[in-house]
Amino acid sequence: MMTRRLPTGIQTFREVRETGYYVDKTAYALDLANRGKHYFLSRPRRFGKSLFVDTLKELFEGNEPLFRGLAIHDHWDWSRRCPVLRLDFAGGHYVHPDGLAETLDCRLGQIEEDAGLAVQRSSPALRLRHLIESLHRQAGERVVVLIDEYDKPILDALAISGGPGNDLATQNRAQLHAVYGNLKSADAHIRMSFLTGVSKFTKVSLFSDVNHLVDITLHPRFSGICGYTDADLDATFNAELDGLDREAIREWYNGYR
Repeated sequence: MMTRRLPTGIQTFREVRETGYYVDKTAYALDLANRGKHYFLSRPRRFGKSLFVDTLKELFEGNEPLFRGLAIHDHWDWSRRCPVLRLDFAGGHYVHPDGLAETLDCRLGQIEEDAGLAVQRSSPALRLRHLIESLHRQAGERVVVLIDEYDKPILDALAISGGPGNDLATQNRAQLHAVYGNLKSADAHIRMSFLTGVSKFTKVSLFSDVNHLVDITLHPRFSGICGYTDADLDATFNAELDGLDREAIREWYNGYR
């Protein structure tokens, strides 16, 4: 029997939907949108965080055809489209002193260009604040801020052995602290913010100004927001599991609680 092509490693919601293998997580997105405003989620790498972030992007941008047949479709106002500001730190290089500043300049510049806004030459923190306010005025809807791999500039620096790595991590943390602080100061212009990473720096100075973030990392209500549950496997991947030792699969992979 030929098995179907699984969407391994795909982090784009649209592409996964086109394969027919999407495990529906949109009920979580609806719950987040209705329940609060600012969220933080930590999960291990390769756990589907970026895919969920991309799902939120498509949802708030109002790409209704992609959500037909999913849990959220009949409960969402598709007439409202919010501007989405997405910062992804996954692809940057943060092992030299200018790495984070260069990545921020590139990412923010691309967002400014895509929105038809003048490129700002101020600090990354001020540019982000200006972008959020400008996108709100331009669209007439508050902005959705999505930040993926928020902690990578710090973790990359810490991976450098010796004192220089710690010094760079401190420098990167200070830059990120200034950037993330705008999530609170620009609150009136934000519809929702969602930050993901593999570690939790929420209790130290990185997020000391963003104390309104709700950490859903260990919240039972959102335990299945990423990854696959046993029920997900039965509903979506039953054909691929035919003839396999299910108990062995659980022993190999059921280690995250």
